[in-house]
Amino acid sequence: MDEAMESGQQYPEIDTMTAFSEKGVRLGFIRKVYGLLCTQLAITSAIVGIFTMQSVKTYSVAHPELFWIAFAIMLVTLISMGCCSSVRRKSPMNIIFLGLFTIAEGFLLGAATSYYDVNEVLLAVGITFFLVLALTIFAFQTKVDFTAFAGILMVAVICLFIFGLIAAFFPYSKTINIVYASLGAFIFSVYIIFDTQMMLGGTHKYAISPEEYIFASLNLYLDVINLFMMILSLGGGSK
Repeated sequence: MDEAMESGQQYPEIDTMTAFSEKGVRLGFIRKVYGLLCTQLAITSAIVGIFTMQSVKTYSVAHPELFWIAFAIMLVTLISMGCCSSVRRKSPMNIIFLGLFTIAEGFLLGAATSYYDVNEVLLAVGITFFLVLALTIFAFQTKVDFTAFAGILMVAVICLFIFGLIAAFFPYSKTINIVYASLGAFIFSVYIIFDTQMMLGGTHKYAISPEEYIFASLNLYLDVINLFMMILSLGGGSK
């Protein structure tokens, strides 16, 4: 993934920074990223909507192998796009991998949300939408460079993962669930700002190359999905 990140302070001569200095290239890159992101979210929403049907819920529960197939596809495509620049830069391979990942992730998300009440899911969707909108506007406007916090955010995600792993071995606790979901929502909210500024480039410490529109879209998609799940878990766990 490091190939997609370039330091604007240490390597000002890199073509990426030159490309981002051209307004047309930068705006075209941003439009492409948000276009892909909206498509991904639309597909995911459609799949989650299908899982609100009782017949679909019953079928998915009766066939657990579908979950593992979707998980395997999600993991393989994610690792491939994250680690292989040739996969995420080469068309149409990058679109195919992104599409497969989105469908698999949508299936997993649909299976997870099927355990919640429809009203809870809709409320979480609404909160996530307005929160992402506010965070995106903030990322565009703020003078604080959140890309400089890359190391801190990585440590925070690892700590959150360990926290969740340890909590899984203990009986369900409403308090622990609220603490975990709240921390997760905060971390992924900051990640949305971080990845948005990575996409913007300019004077930020790190920037994503205009060629990495798949990588940028994938990052933002994962941020939004994780934030949504934390908000949904927070709402469900607060009952």
